[in-house]
Amino acid sequence: MTPDLQTKLGELVLERPETMRYFEGLGLDYCCGGHRSLGEACASAGLQTEAVLAGLATLEDPAAGTPSLQAWTQATLAALIGHIVPTHHDYLRRELPRLKGLLDKVQAAHGPRHPELERVGEIFAALYADLLPHLMKEEQILFPFIIRMERGEMGGACFGSVQSPIRVMEVEHEAVGVLLAELRQLTWAYTTPADGCATFRALYLGLEELERDLHLHITLENQILHPRARALEAALQA
Repeated sequence: MTPDLQTKLGELVLERPETMRYFEGLGLDYCCGGHRSLGEACASAGLQTEAVLAGLATLEDPAAGTPSLQAWTQATLAALIGHIVPTHHDYLRRELPRLKGLLDKVQAAHGPRHPELERVGEIFAALYADLLPHLMKEEQILFPFIIRMERGEMGGACFGSVQSPIRVMEVEHEAVGVLLAELRQLTWAYTTPADGCATFRALYLGLEELERDLHLHITLENQILHPRARALEAALQA
């Protein structure tokens, strides 16, 4: 794909996964904002479109055999869900408590010299509080319904249509995206201060990896799972 200003961010990421880190460095939201065109996203972020297009042209192609996100558009929805849960949900359940421990130590040691850490802590607490119930709702409500629907089993859900829980999940994804954007800004793109200790560096590296994983996680759901589930329901009801 040769990108232009009308190409959607989500389409670029699905076709070329190497664009994810490039967009993250520019502060472009390709997961919750994957429906926006490149031109629209650049205008919103105050970026020069010519420079962004030139940067895209310099990205190296992935190594041979590197899986593309596009492959998930062909897999079964059950297989995609079977990837999301152990890869991304289980990661969050492991990583959030670990990062909380690091954050507590960093705030205690560096808080007086780095007042921004107070807001970093508030954002992290909001992510923690929002994400764990979100995972449970997906695993107990949305994902089982999608799997049953793929088997041809319709009905039996209190919400009537798959559109309803998807809308809720995507609103919650948007909220996470806003928090991540503020976190990146507050931490100067996860740059450890000059006086930061090894724990400080480990915290910011962990937060950056958390952002990267959440972006990919949300992309898989917003750009692939949800549209395919909507289309499947429409086909079954036709």
